[in-house]
Amino acid sequence: MCTKKTAWKIYTLWILATEAVGFLAGWLTREGSAVYNAAVAKPPLSPPGIVFPIVWGVLYALMGIGAARIYLAPASEARTRSLILYLVQLGFNFFWSIIFFNLQAFGFAFLWILALWGLILWMILSFRQVDPPAAWLQIPYFLWVTFAAYLNLAVWMLNR
Repeated sequence: MCTKKTAWKIYTLWILATEAVGFLAGWLTREGSAVYNAAVAKPPLSPPGIVFPIVWGVLYALMGIGAARIYLAPASEARTRSLILYLVQLGFNFFWSIIFFNLQAFGFAFLWILALWGLILWMILSFRQVDPPAAWLQIPYFLWVTFAAYLNLAVWMLNR
């Protein structure tokens, strides 16, 4: 049985751990991002650079809340699968930034983000079996990565 005090700690842990992954990716790609912003042709609908850390901060919080909800659900095979999918997609998310910004391997990054997109969809479907609200919390993330895939593809096409 999980008390409110314990649940609060679990939510905090999942949110902070997820935000830390995003922060580390941002920190590791800060120089690559500066080069990208200065030298790479960007497609229509590209938001200003300030939008990305704000959006990602919110998305990582929603992701962490969803993961905490799954973690707090009764133990089951579906719960275990959901948490594994969460961690795998989070790893893919982390490495996409390095591939895209630091390596500027835009074609490979596009294939990587397509894999990430599929993992997020699979995670949402898995979350839905365990805790439907946790799945719904991932929809903004899914939509943002869909938009990011458009940006990635367009950057690749514009900078061949």
